[in-house]
Amino acid sequence: MSIQAASVLKAYLEQRRAAGASHVPLRPDSLERLRHYRQGRRTRAAEVRRLLEEEPAPPEPPAKVVTESPVERAKADLVIAVEGATKAQKLATLAALAEAAPAPRALGSLRDTLVFATGSPEADLMFIGEAPGAEEERQREPFVGPAGQKLTDILRAMGLERDQVYITNICKFRPAMPDQGSSNRAPTGEEMRACLPFILTEIEIIRPKVIIALGKTACEGLGIEGPVSRLRGRFFEVRGIPAMVTFHPSFILREERLTGGGIEVKRQVWEDMLQVMEKCGLPISAKQRGFFQRG
Repeated sequence: MSIQAASVLKAYLEQRRAAGASHVPLRPDSLERLRHYRQGRRTRAAEVRRLLEEEPAPPEPPAKVVTESPVERAKADLVIAVEGATKAQKLATLAALAEAAPAPRALGSLRDTLVFATGSPEADLMFIGEAPGAEEERQREPFVGPAGQKLTDILRAMGLERDQVYITNICKFRPAMPDQGSSNRAPTGEEMRACLPFILTEIEIIRPKVIIALGKTACEGLGIEGPVSRLRGRFFEVRGIPAMVTFHPSFILREERLTGGGIEVKRQVWEDMLQVMEKCGLPISAKQRGFFQRG
């Protein structure tokens, strides 16, 4: 093969590699002719180009999706097919599956008591937190401790009760700690991934109008990366559903103990909830719009 022809061949193969191709298929007769070239036969550069260009173009490689979070990495088959004629029946089946699921228990870092969810299967709003704490484990219901009471207060300010929304957690079991007592910790990425099929299936069963991710851990579990202070106030998308990021109620409680009573964080959370109400088509009174209004 001449130096010129070899340069043409090299340039062509570089172009194919830049386009994502890892192989260039050849017809048997073309392959044989190229073998002859390798054995010392000379050819014009134009002939090499013609041989290559007449080959059928390889199929485009599938788009490479860069994933960084549990939900983005999840495949569609992580959503569990559950039996049931109604949403409530499907959720009951899902809870039974979660109770006996081997993956969370195999980690050895989660406690044994399942804390699944509470609220209406027909809810338009789905609140997702991080993991159950000591009180949630005791009552087997999410958000029943001090943070749960703060969430109830927020709901009532929105004109809603707990049984009108759906409340759940990214992790279905309380993360364990040595000499734990009433202490709690956030779940690890591995612990969230072990419970991921259940939260994804909950989302698919409920299909709410809006998801509210409460705090940093819930955001990470849903594939929304970044600090809550930067993410809040706008909608993202989780499995085709608008998702609002806002501060966890426990963060509000911590801010309330500081100078100013946490008024700025409360205002920000309420601004987020007003957007959620508008997205869901909930009525908003002048009084509600005036909550935490700057003087």
